[in-house]
Amino acid sequence: MNRNRSLLRSLVSAAKRIRFFYSLLSFYCLLTLLGCASLPTVKDVVQDPIDPERPPTIVGAHGPLSPRKSRAIMERLRREDGSADLLKLYVAFMEQVTGNPLVAGNRVTLLIDGPATYKAMFTAIEGATDHIHLETYIFEEDEVGRRFADLLLKKQAQGVSVNLIYDSYGSSSASAAFFQRLRNGGIQTVEFNPVNLLKTDQEDVFIHRDHRKILVVDGKVAFTGGVNVSAVYSRSLSGRLLEKKEKKATEAESWRDTHVQIEGPAVSEFQKLFLDTWTGQKGPELPKRNYYPKLKKEGDALVQVVGSKPGQPNRLTYLMYLSAITFSERSIDLTSPYFVPDHETLKALKGASKRGIRVRLILPGTSDEGFIFYAGRSYYADLLESGVRLYELGGTVLHAKTAVIDGIWSTVGSTNMDLWSFLRNDEVNAVVLSKEFAAEMEDMFENDLKESKEILLEQWEKRPFSERLKEWFARLFAHWL
Repeated sequence: MNRNRSLLRSLVSAAKRIRFFYSLLSFYCLLTLLGCASLPTVKDVVQDPIDPERPPTIVGAHGPLSPRKSRAIMERLRREDGSADLLKLYVAFMEQVTGNPLVAGNRVTLLIDGPATYKAMFTAIEGATDHIHLETYIFEEDEVGRRFADLLLKKQAQGVSVNLIYDSYGSSSASAAFFQRLRNGGIQTVEFNPVNLLKTDQEDVFIHRDHRKILVVDGKVAFTGGVNVSAVYSRSLSGRLLEKKEKKATEAESWRDTHVQIEGPAVSEFQKLFLDTWTGQKGPELPKRNYYPKLKKEGDALVQVVGSKPGQPNRLTYLMYLSAITFSERSIDLTSPYFVPDHETLKALKGASKRGIRVRLILPGTSDEGFIFYAGRSYYADLLESGVRLYELGGTVLHAKTAVIDGIWSTVGSTNMDLWSFLRNDEVNAVVLSKEFAAEMEDMFENDLKESKEILLEQWEKRPFSERLKEWFARLFAHWL
């Protein structure tokens, strides 16, 4: 018996060593693959000259609008805000690159924190009558995760078709039994790119993750942004908890994030992205439901849904940010939790500031990713010297990925300002062209500024040598963060 136990311990030890060396090999392959990847520039992807005077393709509740109506909508936006170049050049560029139209007739609701987001999501799910599609990077087995699971199981039992995509790596803290319970209740699930260390052909699986957050209910309402399914989002900006029983899970730290709720014709664009991922991951056959109902006009916001994934020649969420920054005329207010800019983004931000544009960035004062945190700080001096104003948000873990430019162009989504997000993840952002929505975004930004500390160049140059050393070392790996 002792001999058998000794043999078993030896086999286990050998297996652990093999797994460790395989992990090192996989990490080396990961770095090699990322090192070969590159991002396009605006000039790289423009095949034909941009014609900013050509009316854009705009789709409404009843199909494509006429060129006359499309031109009238854009002229109204320009009269309201005066950002002629940004609107004309950005819209013409993104239409040429993506082939996706602007979608008119939407109501966009800004959800500033976790409790507001979950409350709106739970209300929409409770009212579902046909189907629920949820795609998320993190689905945790905590108070919030169990509440989502119970509600989804309840709706499935009522005859609503519930289908879930969760990322294998992002949701790895949840047990297999947690997801099996959902499947046992009739919910169809897809585990995005399952990670298996025993397989030797998974280099791309390790680096290709589904970072999107999409909820579509009955094909009529969609949610997107940065909020995952996790109790860390349960504390509101005022310190209120989603539920008292969640206090223990959230009292250590809270996360600051942003989401949007969209109603109107643009919802179908989120539905397309969800179904495309489901098909690409070879998910089970979906029941026949009304996935594309007739949608009516719900508001006046123009929305463009920008989805990006590896393997596409144009990294669309990257080009979305880069082009909007490049074509900006007056102001750029950008919030990012993981900020490790590539050369073109850095050049665009510095160039905008040197053109006299007010550029302000809210970045994390503390982070769950220390390596990325210090790599991002290594760019501070260069940005500050060009006139960019930098702020670090305190008292919370920043996780919001938002921007508002020239008081008319806004985006909320899952895309971080780093190469990993631009190159390796499936991401999605909603771009909203609306003066009213942009005003809400600016108010949110100003409120975050009140909780932030401005980084001044003179003070920054006096930081300790130990901090500089951490930044220098982290910067060596910037292309892989």
